[in-house]
Amino acid sequence: MTSQNTITDFLSQRSLAVVGVSRNARKFGNTIYRTLKAKGYRVFAVNRNAETIEGDPCYHCLAALPEKVGGVVLCVPPQQAEQVVREAFESGVQRIWFQQGSDSYAATRYCERSGMSAVSGQCILMFAAPVTSVHRFHRWVWKIIGKYPSAEPLSSSHPS
Repeated sequence: MTSQNTITDFLSQRSLAVVGVSRNARKFGNTIYRTLKAKGYRVFAVNRNAETIEGDPCYHCLAALPEKVGGVVLCVPPQQAEQVVREAFESGVQRIWFQQGSDSYAATRYCERSGMSAVSGQCILMFAAPVTSVHRFHRWVWKIIGKYPSAEPLSSSHPS
């Protein structure tokens, strides 16, 4: 499980890229992009098949960004995650947020081996302040049932 400290560190980065952001406003990657932007983050849209997202320039890859970002939010299918993580590492990005459903074993292992900080199994909108609406309720439920991240990471029992 991801620790609260890792989440706090990721969210302290004020410049983020959202990889896999959709042109469709109803898709979750687009919602994340718009919400983070509304919360004051400098957010860059990355989608190799789009020129603009929400009227903003869209970049085809992380290497094309006009500046280095502090973290990358992945909203891609798991089979694309490892390639995006490798690209992030090559671009000097050390923080990855695997939006739920985006992580893969290969991608998370790459992060571990490369010394990258990774958040997995969590929805960024449950943590990026201020947390509102359904995400606030969801966070409250996770606290009640014990799924909310603790301050310290749990020790890993799987072999290296």
